[in-house]
Amino acid sequence: MPAPTPDDLRTATETLSRLTEYLRDTPDPNVALALAEPLMDEYTGIPVQFADTLRALARAVHEHPDTPRTPALRRQIDELRTAAWEQSDQHTLHYTLDDLRTLLANTSPAMAEGSRCR
Repeated sequence: MPAPTPDDLRTATETLSRLTEYLRDTPDPNVALALAEPLMDEYTGIPVQFADTLRALARAVHEHPDTPRTPALRRQIDELRTAAWEQSDQHTLHYTLDDLRTLLANTSPAMAEGSRCR
């Protein structure tokens, strides 16, 4: 697999920005939930992927032979790893989507119809 490029990642962040703008326009809740769902998947969603990325970055820097072995660098690597754990803690956001979908389906006739269409 070829290495991703900075442009690949800019495209991904631009897509997230477009999603944010779209959600600010108050779309149908069924559509909004469907769009947000892949981002919050408990196994492949952004919190899990970003945590894995932070851990991999810390490992790449730490294990590279040209990396200076200084206390300051060690602190930075520890900060990356701490941030990774904090991101991992967000993996339960998919439950929030499930709860929101259930709540809306039970209180909104339009949401109930939309949830039956799946």
